[in-house]
Amino acid sequence: MARHSCAMRVAALAFLLLLVAPLTAAELKVASLHPLIGDLARQVGGDRVEVVDLIGRNGDPHHFEPAAEDLRKAGDAKLYLASGMGLEPYLDSLRGILGDKAQVVEIGKDLPSIEGECDHEGHDHAHHHEVDPHWWHSIDLFRRATSITAELFSETDPEGAGTYARNAAAYRAKLDELERWTRKQIVRIPRDRRHLATAHAAFGYFCKDHGFDAFSVQGMNREQMPDPKALAALVDELRTHHVAAIFPEKESNPKMLQALTRDTGIQLGQPLIADGSTVESYEQMIRHNVETIVAGLTKAPE
Repeated sequence: MARHSCAMRVAALAFLLLLVAPLTAAELKVASLHPLIGDLARQVGGDRVEVVDLIGRNGDPHHFEPAAEDLRKAGDAKLYLASGMGLEPYLDSLRGILGDKAQVVEIGKDLPSIEGECDHEGHDHAHHHEVDPHWWHSIDLFRRATSITAELFSETDPEGAGTYARNAAAYRAKLDELERWTRKQIVRIPRDRRHLATAHAAFGYFCKDHGFDAFSVQGMNREQMPDPKALAALVDELRTHHVAAIFPEKESNPKMLQALTRDTGIQLGQPLIADGSTVESYEQMIRHNVETIVAGLTKAPE
C-alpha cells in the first residue's frame, strides 16, 4: 500500500511538472539584429522568449551584416528582429536566404520618422537613408515599439498573448517613468544652452522630443567626414549659437572632436552612446546620455 501511494505521488509530481514546464520554458526563439531591439524583445518576451543577440554588445548596427556563423547561432529562430527605417540594407538578402524558415521584421518600419540624409557604402551594399534611422532615441517611439513587439510575439505565439500583453504594459510603465525622469533632468539646462553637438547625426529624435538644436560633425554615420569648407561652416555655426560642448561617442574616435574643441574653445563633453552598444539595456543608455548631456551643458564655461 505504501509503495502504491509513493508511486501515485511520483506520478502526480510528474504531471504537475508537465503542466508547469510550458510556463517557464521558452516557447519562442527570436534573433536580434540590433542591441536595443534585443533588450526590447527580452522585456516583452520574458521567460517565454529566447533572444539570440547576433550583433553583440559591442557591435555597430551601421556595419553589421549577419554571416553564416550568425545564422547557425540563430538556429531555429522564428523571427529575426531588425530596427528598420533603412538602417539594415541587407534585409532583402537575408529574407532570400531564410525563405519561409523565419520571418524578418523591422520593428521601427511604421513609426513616425524625421528626415536624414546618408550616402555611404555598407559592406557590399550602397544605401541611402531618406529618413533618420535612429528612432530609438525617442522614448515615446520606443514605447510604441513595445506594443508593436508584443503584437508580433502574440501573432507568432498566440498561447503567450496574455503574457506578452502584461509584460509590454509593465515595460511601458517603466518607460513612462524614464520619460518623466528625463524631462525633469533636462529642465536643469537653460533654454539658450539647449544645443546638442555630437560626433554623428544620431540624436535628432532626442532633440525633436526635448527642444534641442542638433549639430553633428559627421553625417548619419561615422564615415561621413566633413571637408575643410564644411568644417569651417560648422565651426562658425557652433560659435554663432554659443554651443557649450561637443559630445563624442563611446563607439567612435574622439581625435577630430578633440582638435575641433581645441581650435574653438568649446569644451569637450563626455562620450554619449548612440546605437545602444556597450550597455546592458535601453534604460541604461538613456540615463547615461541624459546625465552626460545635462552635466556638459549646465557646466559653466572655463
